[in-house]
This record gives sequence, structure tokens and C-alpha cells, in this order.
Amino acid sequence: MIKYYSALIVLGALGLLADYAFSSTGFSSHYLDSGIAGKTVLIVGGIQGDEPGGFNAASLVVTHYKILSGTVRVVPNLNFSSIIKRSRGLYGDLNRKFDVLNPSDPEFNTIKKIKKMILEADVDLVLNLHDGSGFYSKVYEDKNRHPGRWGQSIIVDQEQMPPRAEEKKGSFFQLAGAARKSVDSVNTNLLQPDHKFHVRNTRTAHGDLEMAKSLTYFALKNNKSAFGIEASKSLPTAKRVYYHLLALEAFFDQAGILFERKFSLTEEGISRAIDQGIELALGKNRILLTVENVRNRLSFIPLEKKGKLAFQVNHPLMTLIQTGNVYNLFHGNRRLTRLSPQYFDYDFSLKSIEMIVDGKNRRVTFGTSVPVKQRFLVKKIPDHRVNIIGFSKKTITNESGFVVRKENFIQRFSIDKGGYIFRVEVYGSNKFNGMILVDFRPNQTEDTDIASSFGDKGGQAGFL
Repeated sequence: MIKYYSALIVLGALGLLADYAFSSTGFSSHYLDSGIAGKTVLIVGGIQGDEPGGFNAASLVVTHYKILSGTVRVVPNLNFSSIIKRSRGLYGDLNRKFDVLNPSDPEFNTIKKIKKMILEADVDLVLNLHDGSGFYSKVYEDKNRHPGRWGQSIIVDQEQMPPRAEEKKGSFFQLAGAARKSVDSVNTNLLQPDHKFHVRNTRTAHGDLEMAKSLTYFALKNNKSAFGIEASKSLPTAKRVYYHLLALEAFFDQAGILFERKFSLTEEGISRAIDQGIELALGKNRILLTVENVRNRLSFIPLEKKGKLAFQVNHPLMTLIQTGNVYNLFHGNRRLTRLSPQYFDYDFSLKSIEMIVDGKNRRVTFGTSVPVKQRFLVKKIPDHRVNIIGFSKKTITNESGFVVRKENFIQRFSIDKGGYIFRVEVYGSNKFNGMILVDFRPNQTEDTDIASSFGDKGGQAGFL
């Protein structure tokens, strides 16, 4: 399982967004501090919501990198509402709001908060991740590869930092020079020769009025070395992420930041890592849903009748959005599944159940997942009923006390498309007590721990 995050994103209903609204800032921030002195890099993804290469790359740094020296701070979802809507910007281009912005602008607080992060004294380097059109080239080659394109480039606003930043010499003072070093590193690992990266100098101060409103130019004006990284929109998402991570790692090397990566830097490795271990907790952590390879719809999810729906996710690009009586789970701009609820009163007095799993006695807390190799049995609970979803005995309403194997399940009732993960629900006096998952996926070792609940680890939280 991957780690859980403490950032807060609050969702609800707001007319202009059709289904949801975000908190006043709408994004999460994550600090990866090695505890060893060194440079501090701030990575920003998702400033424009239709650029999944950038926001998925930033999220992978959060979930799958360990920083061994220096500090990396990551905002993977700066424009989260636009990410979900696959929009460049629901309220205009967020990357054009860093010069002068009216306090009445709906994104004023977002800009205020990210500016504050950029201006923190220890930030040495700012990297803004984008997906750009086509392939940048200094000369016209064809309609998709010419000076007007942005993809496969590292952007600088000018050749070097302004003279007032003299003290930054040796720390990315030479903007174009540092960009060229990273470009050279990326170009030694191309997936195809025509994916070559270039440095693009926008010469912002010489009349580029649009770039003068951008995040990188704001940083530069405040003595912060900043670069834009553009992967081509002509490439599929996993390849865009590949090039973003190559460029990020090249800048890490220049900054002296050491790191470990928990996946292979290949298109296949990236595709697996993006969805690896993603989970959703509901009902005050009484319900855990493993949503990696989840089915398109999960029905009869037992939610509490009263109060707002509290939820937690373990990934910075995940959130839950209500549309009518259905809850849509999003991972970035992808809807993973729809949850159709069934409402119950909750009884929190029972916290766990006893099971026999592959011949071993286990006490299992609600809101967890149990690996099973061959068989399991839920021990009888006085005055309670066990409902094993997808397992059925004629005329039996309480399914405790039965030995259950994977072949006893109706596959279409599994949580996942592979037909390995199933729900076990417990009820007493028509009140819902909690759920655990039984997980028959292969290659689980005997000493695999029961997956811990979100309650012990924090999480990225919200309510509807």
C-alpha cells in the first residue's frame, strides 16, 4: 500500500461547477523532506486542467519517490476543478493570473497561496509542469513541428536571472545553461529520435505580454529560478509522464537532490504506478474500497442515512463527487467508478470480526482488506448478520459460519474487474456495522499484513 496524505480537499455542491466545489485553495501540497540539508525544489502540476502528463508526473513524485537529500515540495493538482472537468481553466487560464488579479476572481485565493509557497525563503528552484502542443523546433519543419509549438521543450523566460539575484550564482543563475543541461540529459533517453527536447527562451521581458502573467515569470521577478517543462500533447499520457520525470530527475541531479524511485522509468512501469494501490474509505472508515482496476459501477454501497458523506482517499488526484444519488470517484480527469448507495443507520459499537483465513484465526477491523489464498470463514456473531456479497446459500440470510472459496463467488459481484476482491458486510438489528474486503489476488505472501485502515494514517479527506 502507498502512504496516505494529510492535505484537505472539501467538496460539495455549487451551481457553476455543476456538481462540486473545492475549498478556497482547491489544491493539496506535499513536503518530501529528507532531513538532510540541501536545495529545495517546488514542483507544480495541473495549473491547466487539460494537461495530464504534468499532473500525473507530479503525483508520482508524491506517491512513488523517496527523497534522500534536500527537500522536494509538490503541488500536483493546482487547478483541481479544471483537471476533473478536462478544462484548461474553468475561470480562465490560471497561468495568466500571476501579475495583477482582482480579489473578486474565483481563483484569487489559489493564486495567493501558491505565490506564498513560491516566495518561501528556502525555495531554490521552481518547476512548472505542462503538456504543450506538438513539438517545438527553432525552424519550421511541418505543421506540428515549428517555432510556434511548445511540446518537448524546457522553457526559460530569459538567458539568466536578473542582476539583483547575483547571490544565486551557482544555483541555477544561468537559466538557459541549466535548461540545456537538463535537455541534454533527457535527450540521452529518448523513446524515439523525433521526441527530442529543446530549450525555448520566451524572452518574456521583451514584449511577451502573456508570459509576463505566468507563474515562472512571477518567480523570476522575485529572485526565484524557475523553468517550465513541456511534454508533447501528441504523445499518450504515459509517455508524457516519462519525459516529465526525465526532466525532473535531471534538475534533481543539478540541484544535488538524491532520490529513490519505486517503479521502473518505462512507459509500462509508469502506467502501472499511476493507479497502484489507490483506495477510498467511506462511512467513518467502516468501508474500504480498493479501486485499482475497479469495476465501472459498484452498487448497494451501505452509506449512513444521516449527515454528510465523509470520505478519504490515498492519492492526491482522487476525489469523490456527487451527481444526484450517485457518487463518482475521479482520479484526475478519469472517472474510475460510480457508487450507487443504499442507506442505513450505523452502529459503531462493533469494531471488528473474527475470521479463519487459510486455517489461521484472525481478528479483522472494519475498513480493512484481508489477503486470502484459498478459503475463509467469518465466525458467528451473536445477534448479527453477515452478508458476503456474491456468495449465496439458498434460504440462508446469515452467511457466517460457512467456509468460502473464490470459486463460490459470482464473479460479477467483485469490486475489481479481475474478479478477485469481494465485500463482507456485517449488520445488527438492521443497522450497518462495517465492511471488510477479502482479496484473492495471486502472489500474496503468507505474511502479508491486513491492510490498515485510513483512520490510523490520516488521509486526504473531504465530505459531501
